[in-house]
Amino acid sequence: MNLTPMKIDFVSDVTCPWCAVGLSSLLQALDQTKDALHATLHVQPFELNPEMPPGGEDVTEHLVRKYGGPPEKFAQSRAVLSERGAAVGFHFHPDGRGRIYNTFNAHRLLHWAGLQHADAQLALKRALLSAYHGRAEAVDTDEVLLAAVRSAGLDADRAKAILASDEYAADVRAAERVWRDAGIHAVPAVVINDRHLISGAQPPEVFAQALRQIASEE
Repeated sequence: MNLTPMKIDFVSDVTCPWCAVGLSSLLQALDQTKDALHATLHVQPFELNPEMPPGGEDVTEHLVRKYGGPPEKFAQSRAVLSERGAAVGFHFHPDGRGRIYNTFNAHRLLHWAGLQHADAQLALKRALLSAYHGRAEAVDTDEVLLAAVRSAGLDADRAKAILASDEYAADVRAAERVWRDAGIHAVPAVVINDRHLISGAQPPEVFAQALRQIASEE
């Protein structure tokens, strides 16, 4: 069987709840299309709140300040997210995220993990999403980040050294510029073979249909 090779860049932020849904949905789609294509998935950085200080900000206060509207609106959105997440096997914390955090160190570790292996990077990404969205943990702390590293089977001592330095900071900022310059200003964004863009947390069947169509065209 000849499988079509496919490069997939998943541009996202750890604190983006729709990115958690989108990644789970995309992974289901990849499982559904494994008879037609062989995909290599790369996690790419995007910071929703690059200026967020240590300790973060209450999520409701942040959303009201950023988007306006009553707090009840965001509670309704959380219910929709929980439903969409459950449909693709991602379970959100029942009381929500609690706080919004800076994710730059998480992206530095994801960059490092990607240099090891794409599967290791994906495992770390999923561990970070589960820590934050599933357990409402503070993903700007070394403790939570290193626990995710261990969960992904990566070297925690090496990760600790990275966190204590500015290693990979320039690489992450350069990658972020690449995606901004490519016109990506909202996440999740799925970029296929550097040419095709699928925006948003699409259902698995939508992702699968797009992947098969691109594979046939390639």
